[in-house]
Amino acid sequence: MNITLIGHSTLLIESGGSRILTDPWFGRWGNPVYRRLAPPILEGSALLDVNLVVVSHDHWDHQDPAYLRRLGPQTPVVVPSLLRPLFSVQRIATLVGLRPWETRAFGPVEVTAVPAIHSLGCAGYVIKDKSTAVYFSGDTYYGSFMEEIGRQYNLSAALIPVTTYRIPMTINMTGAVRATQVLHPKVVIPVHLGIIPRSPLLRTRDTVQGYCQKLAEAGVKTEVILLKEGESASIS
Repeated sequence: MNITLIGHSTLLIESGGSRILTDPWFGRWGNPVYRRLAPPILEGSALLDVNLVVVSHDHWDHQDPAYLRRLGPQTPVVVPSLLRPLFSVQRIATLVGLRPWETRAFGPVEVTAVPAIHSLGCAGYVIKDKSTAVYFSGDTYYGSFMEEIGRQYNLSAALIPVTTYRIPMTINMTGAVRATQVLHPKVVIPVHLGIIPRSPLLRTRDTVQGYCQKLAEAGVKTEVILLKEGESASIS
């Protein structure tokens, strides 16, 4: 399995001949509160041939309506079941809603929606092929459901935020350490690092480096791979 960071929480996961895109967002500016630190390495037009798209929630930096509308019927877009009516107005050709812990097969991969704590109807996903399982958390706080994910799956990788912005809230350094301890992934790839609050008042001091230090202090030996836009990691 190969994982490439397109930007922010948009990752291209290549597995068994399938290409899966997470939380597609191709905006370059951000919004009045947050600015984008770097543009996505690819435009949405270069990723219209993916086999599957998973969307964790409906916030502006995790879904790109213009991109989703351009996808053909051969590309299912998986969303949390509670948000399916909301996404249906975007005229997405093939829309699939999954309930928490519901699994659906898409060619050689299985996708299971898992709980998340962030906004109404949000979800994370476990993407599994014959030999690897990857957890994409979307935006979430630490939750006890992560213990169940760790029990059910032998995770090759966990794609989790490790910083906190006061608006919106995502898992912070301490929460990310707790998540790593109960998920037991072989590798963590930090995500949600592509935006920063325009106002210093909305920033915290949490960093990936601080997360790695806390992991070491806790005796956790999980490998952390920090990707820049366009960089890839091979996961086995």
